[in-house]
Amino acid sequence: MNLPAAILVIRWLIWDTIRQSLASRIFWIMLLVSLIATVFCLSISVSELPTKPTGDAAERLPPTDPQGKKKDEARRAGVDVIDASMTLLFGTIQVPQVRYREDAVRWLQLVLAAGVADTLGILLALIWTAAFLPTFFEPTAVTVLLAKPIPRWSLLAGKYLGVLVFVALQASIFVFATWAALGIRSGIWSAEYLWCIPLMLLHFAIFFSFSAFLAVWTRSTIVCVFGSLLFWMVCWGINFGRHSALAHVERQRRDSPDQAVVYSRTLEGAYWLLPKPADLGYLLAKSLNSEREFPLAEEIKTVEEADGLNPEASLIASLLFALAMLGVAGYEFVKAEY
Repeated sequence: MNLPAAILVIRWLIWDTIRQSLASRIFWIMLLVSLIATVFCLSISVSELPTKPTGDAAERLPPTDPQGKKKDEARRAGVDVIDASMTLLFGTIQVPQVRYREDAVRWLQLVLAAGVADTLGILLALIWTAAFLPTFFEPTAVTVLLAKPIPRWSLLAGKYLGVLVFVALQASIFVFATWAALGIRSGIWSAEYLWCIPLMLLHFAIFFSFSAFLAVWTRSTIVCVFGSLLFWMVCWGINFGRHSALAHVERQRRDSPDQAVVYSRTLEGAYWLLPKPADLGYLLAKSLNSEREFPLAEEIKTVEEADGLNPEASLIASLLFALAMLGVAGYEFVKAEY
C-alpha cells in the first residue's frame, strides 16, 4: 500500500475514533464537564476589585491592619490597599482578595488550566480513553483490517491520532468556553489563556503514548487505566523530588559554601529519562504569566536561579520519550501474531 492510501486509512480511523467516543458517551461526559466549568465561570464576579493601573504597576498592600492606621498611611503614600472580595456561585461564596482584577482573573485561569484541565482533566482523559486502543487491538476486531493490505503502523497511528483529535476538540471547547465566560464576567480577555490548548494536548499525548504501549503489549483496558495513572504519579513524584532535592542542595551551597554537598545522579537521570508533568504544568503557568502562583514556585525559582531548569528542554525530552514509546509499541504491533 502506498503512502496516500495509508493516509486515507489514518483519516478513516480518526473519524472512527470520534464515532466511538460518541457511541460510548465519553464525548458527552467530557462536554458536560466543560459545561459545568463554564457555568462556574459565569457565576464569578470581580467587579469589586480595582483594575491594575496603566504603565508601572502601583505597589499594593493587603488589608491586614484591623485598626486601619497602616492602611491610611499607605494610601497617603500612594500605595494601593486592596480590601475587596471575589464572589463565586452567583454571590453565594465570597473570597477575600489582595490582587488586582487582572491578577485575580489570571489566578482563576491558572486554577482552571493547571488544576482542573491539565491535572484532573488529563487523568480523567487517560481513564476515559484507556479502552479505545485495547478494544481495537483485540483479535476479533483488528483481524478484519489485518486481512487487507494495510500497513500495521498506519492502524496504530490512526487510532493514536484519533484519540488526540478527540482530546484536542474537548480541550478547545473547555478552554474557549471558560475563556469567553471569564471575559464576559470580568471584562478581561487574556489571550495567553489560549496557549492551554496545545500545552494540554502535548501533556496528554506524552502520557497516552505509554497507554498505547501498554495496550499493544497487554490488550487490557484495566492495565492501561491503572498503568497510566501509576506511571503519571511516578513521573510527577520524580519530577517534584528532583526539584526539591536540587533546591535543597542549592540552599545548602549558599548557606555553607565550604561544605561538600552530595546530589543523586540517579534521580537526575530518572528526571531526564521520564516525562515531566510538573515541568509541563510550570510551562503552562508561565504562558499565563502566573508562574509565581504555581504550587512549586519556590522550589522551581531556586532551581532556575541555579541554571537547573530549562522548560523547553524538559518538554523536548518528554516528547522524545513519547516517540520512543510509540516506536516500541509500533514494533511490537507489527511483529504480533493474530
